[in-house]
This record gives sequence, C-alpha cells and structure tokens, in this order.
Amino acid sequence: MRNSTPNELVIEAGRPERRYWADLWSYRELLYFLAWRDILVRYKQTVIGVAWALLRPFLTMVVFTVLFGRLADLPSEGAPYAVLVFAALLPWQFFATALSECSSSLISDAHLISKVYFPRLLVPLGAVVVSLVDLLISGLILVGLMIWYGLVPPIQILVLPGFVLLAFLAAIGAGLWFAALNVKYRDFRYIVPFVVQLGLYVSPVGFSSEVVPDQWRLVYYLNPMVGVIDGFRWAILGGSADLYLPGFVLSIVLVAVTLAGGIWYFRRTERSFADLI
Repeated sequence: MRNSTPNELVIEAGRPERRYWADLWSYRELLYFLAWRDILVRYKQTVIGVAWALLRPFLTMVVFTVLFGRLADLPSEGAPYAVLVFAALLPWQFFATALSECSSSLISDAHLISKVYFPRLLVPLGAVVVSLVDLLISGLILVGLMIWYGLVPPIQILVLPGFVLLAFLAAIGAGLWFAALNVKYRDFRYIVPFVVQLGLYVSPVGFSSEVVPDQWRLVYYLNPMVGVIDGFRWAILGGSADLYLPGFVLSIVLVAVTLAGGIWYFRRTERSFADLI
C-alpha cells in the first residue's frame, strides 16, 4: 500500500504477504472504510434505521423479564429484573451479532479478496467493529432503565470498557475460526445461527448465574461468555451482582486461548482464501 496524496489510499494488487503485522497497521485506513461502509449499509437499507438496534434488545428484555422474573420468579441479585437482564443482553447481543457478521464477512467481501492484496484479518475485524456501534446504541436503553429505577452507577462502572474489550476479543476469537472455516466449508453458515441460539440458552442472559449450583459453577464458566456477562453485571450493578473470581479468571483464559487459536488458524488458511472464495 502507498499514499499517492495525503488523502488518497492506494491498494496495490499482487503484493506478497511480507511483514504481515506491519502491513496490518499500514492498512488501518482500510479497516475504517470497511466498517463505515457496513454501518451505512446496515442503517440506510432498513425501514426503521437505528431504531432497530434499540427495538430488538428492548423486546428481548421484556420477554425475559416476564418469563424469568415474573412467571419463574428467579432471583435478581437485589436489582430490578429488567436491569439485570439488559446488563447481560448488551454483551450477549454484541457477541452474537459480531459472531454472525464476522463468520460471513469473507464471503461477503469475496470480490475484494480475490482481486487485491491486503491483510485479510481486516475484514472480520471490520465486522466486529460495526457490532460495537449497535452496542453503544443499545446502551442508551440501559441508561434510560437506570434513570427510571433511580439506580446510581457504582464505582465499578469505570472498568466497564475493560469488559467491552473482553467481549470484543471473545467475538473476534470465535469469529476468526468460523470465518476461515466458512470459506472452506460453506455449510458453516448454517452452524453459526445454531451456535448463537444454543449459546443464548446456556448463557446467563435471562437469569443470574447465581442460580447455578455451587458444585457446577466453575464448569459453567467453561462458557467464556458467562464471565463476560457477569463482568458486565458487576460493573453496572455494583455490589448487587457478585463476581465469581475463579470462574471469571477461567473465562479470561479461555477467551485468550480462543483468540490465539483463531488468529493462528486464520493466518494458516489465509493464503488459500482467494482460491476458495
């Protein structure tokens, strides 16, 4: 890549994959353009636009609050059940959307991948960045709920960006695996929605992880999103949502392993993308 003018980005075809990580930084403007393009497409081609990012989590929160909070009467850790649910919906819907978009990102940009060289890692990264926009928009509902219930953010809210980063790493780690596999095995496009749906049931989104028996608590954290969700709740609700430290550490380790493995497998198969896609 070279800059012919200060404001013009030129992507050169046929460039060998040397200095990959340096190239990744050099092509950072391409990440911005890919993400911005997807944001425009997502919100310009919908009937209700940005409101969709608010409506979907809001309706999910209402359903879960009625089912688990009213009918099942599950504990809410001393917080309003709607806030408990929505504090979990934020990271979960970000992860689910990012995973779905990331897994299909290479196929969607096949025309670009087959013609020019650039670090392919930018494509799934851009898909996850777009999902961050939905997360920020959905956060407006959480602010409204906390105002409605008269909740004051605890001091732990300062570390919430760290848990957002953890959710981002979890999404990109799993997304890289599925993105690379989807290029070679196209039936993975049917597997990802099933994984997302199953993950919703086995993650503490509509209920607190406190309902899991103590003897199974650590095993439950083998799902890395449990630690991410509990971290969000702890940062948003403060003392009313305890953070199970051994399980949280386990979730961090599993996210790191998934991310490292995803990068390794993606880089291993990256050279064949243009031929297979």
